[in-house]
Amino acid sequence: MNTSEQKPDLLEARTELALPIGNVGIYRLARLEDLGWTRLAELPYCLRILLESALRHCDGRQVRPEDVRHLAGWRPEDLPKVEVPFLPARVLLQDFTGVPCVADLAALRAAVARLGGDPQRVNPLVPVDLVVDHSLQVDFYGSADALEKNLALELERNRQRYIFLRWGQKALRNFRVIPPSVGIIHQVNLEFLATCVRLGQDHAGRVAYPDSVVGTDSHTTMINGLGVVGWGVGGIEAEAVMLGQPIGLLLPEVVGVELVGLLPPATTVSDLVLTLTQRLRQLGVVGKFVEFFGPSVPWMNVPDRATLANMAPEYGATMAYFPIDEQTLAYLRQTGRSEEQVRLVERYTKEQFLWRSPDAPLPKYSHVFTLDLSTVEPSLAGPKRPHDRIPLGQMPQAFRRSLQAPVPQRGFGLSAQQADQKVLIHCHGQKAELRHGSVVLAAITSCTTTSNPTLMLAAGLLADKAVRRGLRPPPYVKTSLAPGSRAVTEYLSAAGLLRALEALGFHVVGYGCATCIGNSGPLPEPVAQAIQEHGLVVAAVLSGNRNFEG
Repeated sequence: MNTSEQKPDLLEARTELALPIGNVGIYRLARLEDLGWTRLAELPYCLRILLESALRHCDGRQVRPEDVRHLAGWRPEDLPKVEVPFLPARVLLQDFTGVPCVADLAALRAAVARLGGDPQRVNPLVPVDLVVDHSLQVDFYGSADALEKNLALELERNRQRYIFLRWGQKALRNFRVIPPSVGIIHQVNLEFLATCVRLGQDHAGRVAYPDSVVGTDSHTTMINGLGVVGWGVGGIEAEAVMLGQPIGLLLPEVVGVELVGLLPPATTVSDLVLTLTQRLRQLGVVGKFVEFFGPSVPWMNVPDRATLANMAPEYGATMAYFPIDEQTLAYLRQTGRSEEQVRLVERYTKEQFLWRSPDAPLPKYSHVFTLDLSTVEPSLAGPKRPHDRIPLGQMPQAFRRSLQAPVPQRGFGLSAQQADQKVLIHCHGQKAELRHGSVVLAAITSCTTTSNPTLMLAAGLLADKAVRRGLRPPPYVKTSLAPGSRAVTEYLSAAGLLRALEALGFHVVGYGCATCIGNSGPLPEPVAQAIQEHGLVVAAVLSGNRNFEG
């Protein structure tokens, strides 16, 4: 390959954009229309961001002109099975998968040193953030000092890991660690890390480009609610991106999800996302991109969008994208991003056909699925899978059926006589009766819910009403509140609702994934013993995105 084929900006798309902060370079997507390769208005917004990445990196080596042409020429009616490269702007790690990634970088440094090279040359080539959120265990609960005690145990158990991560932050360039007890990776990403548009350097100077991310956690898709392209990958893929290599993906189908109507007064976005998960599982979107549009979308705030995008893995999509619009800018301002950054996002996305206005032409999609929000009803999912939605009013009958259904039919295989079994226990100095279906674990947890102020305030208001009526959970229920960021406890406290949650036993146990990833800690001994000795099928209720048995 000759030098001209390897030069930056092979397609001559770079130009200058005048901004209040000065001129910055951009890679004009309109250049591809000039070449006759695409009609941007017909291309789904999520693909436009992949296209910009390919155009910006087109040097004839990592990204070839034919790769750009494949993306630019995407047509739902004629989708070739070709692989295209994608170079995300950054990488997001949590501590379970992130520690091995840092260990691999340390091993690379050691190998370079053994061969006589400079180990300090081994660094991530793109920005990497590691959020420590997966190590929190709920050992203490139901008391004002639960947070302090759980954090002390976490630091004691993970001392060596955290010392190693501290070394990584000091030694590696382009690597930042968000310490324990700050929040959940995806909520921290939404509220703090993501920028929508980034500024960097290329061969010709300062350049603006869309924020995009891959993360070592399946729910990285939550950031799609902010208009940032991103999805979960394995550790090896994340390391490849950290070292400057592209991710290869087949040209995807893009399913357009049209949202119409308004949610009924008694429902929330939790009911909507469970309904959406059930319907899209039935439709079949595994391995596909989902992009939302329709008359209901402009009125949907970013926290609600993030809740829908978060559960993309549960309905099987690679990602679930909401294009950038006025709601995006409003959220950036609400979460303390600078006005300079907000103006950059607006100016850049409008220039690059990445901004969606209410009168924008509808892109072409591989398939369109319409969901009328007015048909959504209060729901929960269970008992074993997140897409097994049950209307709230049918819950008692549905659970009774599942108790007696055969195991191969996702039941528990109990006889009618066994299903009525009761066990008397003593727990926390009180007598209580356990039976099949007793709720022994209740957790307000997960970035899916705790990133959404409407849902959290609703929980606080419900708790307040329960306290006023003298209601209390039974003594055998392990209760916990694990917010995804400290902002949650601040606004709950400011609203006077944290006190009501604590009165019901929902004290803050920590800031991390906790029960959502199975780190719920042990049940009280009398409860655990009764379950094991009598084979009880007990239940957990949680506000997370998954409900697998365990």
